[in-house]
Amino acid sequence: MSFDKEWSAARATATANVSMRLNQVPADPGGGGAGGDLELNQDHIGAVGSDAYKLHTRLQTDGKHAATATSEAAGALTKEGFASGAALLKAHGLWESQVKTLVAACANISNGLNYSLASHAKDEQQLHADFTASAIDKYLK
Repeated sequence: MSFDKEWSAARATATANVSMRLNQVPADPGGGGAGGDLELNQDHIGAVGSDAYKLHTRLQTDGKHAATATSEAAGALTKEGFASGAALLKAHGLWESQVKTLVAACANISNGLNYSLASHAKDEQQLHADFTASAIDKYLK
């Protein structure tokens, strides 16, 4: 079989097996449904934020525990004329840069989740206050 014939057969097979699938929540005849609603579980978000803060705190100290020894080793190697001293110092600089990036990322996660929780609670209070002050509330009682 020639390449063109084989390619045509492969395309025909692939075309015959194509179907469309949409990534969405199935339609709920009731108009609502919990499947597609955004759910904010404060306990889970709080736990993730807490872990991010703990990791942030640990990285600030544990990420630097070898800084002095590394600098001294790099200095000693350089003093003795080894090129690996400069390489070790460069690797140490990259390590410090990456630790700072991770510390900042953990802080952003922790702060962002704390803000989200506080903002959500504030929005819920405002919605509750607005709803109880509206005329609709009278009809629901």
